Amino acid sequence: MMDITWLGHSCFRIRGSHATVITDPYPPSLGYSLGRPTAHIVTVSHQHPGHSYVQGIGGEPRPIVGPGEYEIRGVLVIVVATFHDAEKGDKRGRNTVYLMEIDEVTVCHLGDLGHVLTAAQVEEIDNVDVLLLPVGGVSTINAPMAAEVVRQLEPKVVVPMHYKTQAISRELEPVGRFLKEIGVKEITPQPKLSFTKSSLPASTQVFLLDY
Repeated sequence: MMDITWLGHSCFRIRGSHATVITDPYPPSLGYSLGRPTAHIVTVSHQHPGHSYVQGIGGEPRPIVGPGEYEIRGVLVIVVATFHDAEKGDKRGRNTVYLMEIDEVTVCHLGDLGHVLTAAQVEEIDNVDVLLLPVGGVSTINAPMAAEVVRQLEPKVVVPMHYKTQAISRELEPVGRFLKEIGVKEITPQPKLSFTKSSLPASTQVFLLDY
């Protein structure tokens, strides 16, 4: 059984039976309250302050910060290079996408993806069970582009991230725009999600998490 908890912004705690992963940790100045969670692995999609606060994570985690393939405590991590904007990184630089296999469930964290994926990237990422997807526009893909990425990857579970909430002062679009774009009516946010390979939905379903 694998649990996913949203800690706000692009930061999730993904807990499997052998390891805990934290994605894109942020500093206290962002507005959310991270506390001091512990992890075995920390992933950093790009070196912007709101995504790379590795020192905020306890438990001496192993940070992963670049393309490649890693196996740590039974978790296979594949890192795919992408861009933070639609102009091949000219405006905002690079971004990395993390594909993690935890307890037979494949989780894909898109970081601050700034473009729809190329055919080669779709092929490399391939076969996603749970997609952690930025939807807030401004510094990442916006709602229509995010909906297009969902169509490209056809994941079983979509969890929006990196959007405007009451906690954050940054200018981002709210999640409602993405939900409308993808044709989903109101959803009640949940405190966490838990999946096994066999309990994943048969076709794409969107879930909201509380931070």
